[in-house]
Amino acid sequence: MFGLEYRWLYGVFGTVRADLLALFGIPLALLVTVHVLLRKREVGSSIGWIGLAWLSPLFGAALYFMFGINRVKRKAQRMRDRPPRGRRRLPPSAEHKTHLAPLERAGGRITGRIAESGNALRILHNGDEAYPLMLAAIAGAKHSIALASYILFDDAAGGPFIDALIAATARGVAVRVLIDGFGSGYFRSKAYKRLRRGRVPVARFMHSSWPWRMPFLNLRTHKKILVVDGRLAFTGGMNISRGNLVATNPPAPIRDIHFQVLGPLVNQLTEAFARDWSFETGEDLGGDLWFPEQQEAGCALARVVTSGPDQDVEKIEFMVLQAVSCARQSVRIMTPYFLPDERLITALALAAMRGVEVDVIFPSKGDHPSVAWASNANIEPLLTEHCRVWLNPPPFEHTKLMVVDSEWAFIGSANWDMRSFRLNFELNVEVYDAAFAREIEAIIVSRRRERLLASELSARSMPVRLRDAAMRLMLPYL
Repeated sequence: MFGLEYRWLYGVFGTVRADLLALFGIPLALLVTVHVLLRKREVGSSIGWIGLAWLSPLFGAALYFMFGINRVKRKAQRMRDRPPRGRRRLPPSAEHKTHLAPLERAGGRITGRIAESGNALRILHNGDEAYPLMLAAIAGAKHSIALASYILFDDAAGGPFIDALIAATARGVAVRVLIDGFGSGYFRSKAYKRLRRGRVPVARFMHSSWPWRMPFLNLRTHKKILVVDGRLAFTGGMNISRGNLVATNPPAPIRDIHFQVLGPLVNQLTEAFARDWSFETGEDLGGDLWFPEQQEAGCALARVVTSGPDQDVEKIEFMVLQAVSCARQSVRIMTPYFLPDERLITALALAAMRGVEVDVIFPSKGDHPSVAWASNANIEPLLTEHCRVWLNPPPFEHTKLMVVDSEWAFIGSANWDMRSFRLNFELNVEVYDAAFAREIEAIIVSRRRERLLASELSARSMPVRLRDAAMRLMLPYL
């Protein structure tokens, strides 16, 4: 009796479930399919989303709604295309007259910015050199301070910055601080709370505790910018945390390179900060307070290159591809994480085939084991095409540098991975100056210690090879 009733109920609910699937699932699958076909460019990603939507319409559509739609792009285009009020354009520089002239032209079209001459860049090693200069600049600020950082901790390194920013606010300086909503602590950010208590205007980029905002957890601002009085700037790849004070022997030391900038390039750095600040808060920064007239401070031709999952998507990767294609003698790369896509792997391999010296340097021991596993599987094609891959021994090196033909340097926040090229909001600077490029190249060459050979990777056991290959499938999210 109960068996008959159970089968009857199961038949009824099974029919209802099938009807609901037909009523809601098929339209949802069709909706996802249409959106993917119109919006997605990558074939593999498109096939995956469409297949998931049809195999499991309700679950697949929910996942696509949460993680597959770029909600940032429309909002960013509306708010970030608006130039800051009061910005004064400088006349464009003369075209770079070497075999890298096509790269300079392409950079203008990719970025929408001009390469500006008259800049001076100073190399700063670790927080031990950079932080005292940055703190002195904040202490001496008279008009304005703009600070953006992926990580700002209230520790031995970040604490003095927070104190200095609070003091600057108290004496009437216009201060704006933008920290990442994930990197600086998602659930607890002591730095954010203390800045708020000190009445410093501070915002957390893409941060929200609401469940429907959780998809934005994967989109982060990785930029590092400090501009003081609109004339003195610092940028590069260095966060603000105790680990960067290498001379103090922290538990997990992090070596890194930062840069002090003077000249017209400072306005481009301020503009990049102002757009992100407007994007997050709705406040436009403009006028002489933030964009004063600039004077020439050196001889470097330079340009800011921003990238992010909005109208700037893949622009840093495009610049890298252009630079590799223009190389005649050498390409030197140093990065903490080397997980590029097939386009960049192929470009580097082709450069090596035509006789260009290609050196890639990354840490022998990273701070994330999963990244090292994926790198092992990703790097194999380069080793077979005569590119030289070097392992840099501890302490962990967080520096991101690139030099082409000892003439062009690319510095900034972007790692060589798909997260930096596709998901993060990043800021790099391209510099056309042979003297500066040779300084950067000397740093890269000095880190070439242990060469990684194809035979070493092929000697890995089968379980290890499978582990590495499986982790490589997570490239977009590592």
